[in-house]
Parts: sequence; structure tokens; C-alpha cells
Amino acid sequence: MANIKSAKKRIKVIDTKTLRNKRVKSKLKTLIKKFEAAVASGDKAKAAEELKVVTSELSKAASKGILHKNTASRKISRLAAMVNKMA
Repeated sequence: MANIKSAKKRIKVIDTKTLRNKRVKSKLKTLIKKFEAAVASGDKAKAAEELKVVTSELSKAASKGILHKNTASRKISRLAAMVNKMA
């Protein structure tokens, strides 16, 4: 356990940031599952709408440093490819 005041503060700050990151990542996973369900159902319009939402959230997470920008780009690319493969 930390004894120095600044180290104690860092622990509190890290805990706060960890909770924020977990909340955002959990939201992303939920949105991706909803998108994949739309793709599985074969509804291209709904899948395109879900893709728009997921893309926005992934970009926000990347801009805030929760995800690496290349990771976000890769996920967006793969999700877009899923929509484009639909008939």
C-alpha cells in the first residue's frame, strides 16, 4: 500500500479511469453483438444502421485512448466488410 500522498492519489485516479474504460469497452461489446445479430438476421438496412452506431462509438473510444487507433480501424473495417458481403 502506498504511503506517499501523491501515490495514494494516483491509485484513486487509476481506479476511476479503469472504471470508465471498463464501461466503454462493455458498451462496445454490446453494440457489436447487436450489429452481428442484425447481420445474422439478414436485414441489411438494420445492419447498416447498427454499423453507423458502432463506428461512431469505436472512433470515440480511440480518440479518448481507450482503444488504440489501429485496433478501432481494424474493427470498423471488419464490421463494414460484413455488411458489404450481405446480398
